[in-house]
Amino acid sequence: MFQVEILTIGNEILAGEVLDTNTHWVCQQLQDLGGNVAGASLVRDRVEDVAQALRSALTRGPDVVITMGGLGPTADDLTLAGVAEALGVPLELHPQALSLVTQRYDILSRQGSSLLAGLNPARQKMARLPKGSHPLPNPVGTAPGVRLAVGAQEVVCLPGVPTEMKGIFQTEVQTHFQQRFGAGAYARRDLLASCSDESLLAPVLEKVNRAHPKVYIKSRARPFEEGVRLRLTLASRAKERAEAEEYLGHALKALEGALSSLGIDLEEKAGDSSTA
Repeated sequence: MFQVEILTIGNEILAGEVLDTNTHWVCQQLQDLGGNVAGASLVRDRVEDVAQALRSALTRGPDVVITMGGLGPTADDLTLAGVAEALGVPLELHPQALSLVTQRYDILSRQGSSLLAGLNPARQKMARLPKGSHPLPNPVGTAPGVRLAVGAQEVVCLPGVPTEMKGIFQTEVQTHFQQRFGAGAYARRDLLASCSDESLLAPVLEKVNRAHPKVYIKSRARPFEEGVRLRLTLASRAKERAEAEEYLGHALKALEGALSSLGIDLEEKAGDSSTA
């Protein structure tokens, strides 16, 4: 299992103008890849803030820090400048990144968009990367993603536009993580318990969790109403799907037995998912 921290960057998010759906989506993808998100932060569009947040994250020792947002051509897109400052390296015009930016604008222009082909200083800005970076092609937009090794750790910078972020993650980042960290398996069960009082379930869940430490067990609180059933989630990670499923099976059997003694029934919730 590899450890990840996420930095989502943007004044518009902290001002409540834009809802951060990117972190939620990336957390889901990382779970499926066998990763564990140790923390996520929201950061302002200031070079000093980005640099401080990145230095702090790297100090905690994750395998990867993912940043999202601030890679565009405008003056307030400052993520790469913050990354460079945090790592003590200069920003340099990267030939491959410059070629990727040029190609994307040429393609979009030929496709009939209102964008003109060619380069200008603002477009060149997107190709100025921290020294030592590797650019990641953007199949949707114009700003390349960035991957940069920091000793044994790694920084991955993605655009904030959801379609662009997802495009780079699915075509570049996912494959890279699988090659570097190996394939992982994640399995989950979503259940409904015939109980509306979370405090009654708490000691049972704690006991089962202690006996099955490889399984994450969580109850989801809901309004106190007659007939309301609590949702329970059981999840496990392992190298192989069969191993993760085995952990879940043992924990689920123990949980069913413990709750049955209290007169509480469990049933599978529609939409249960498990992913390898």
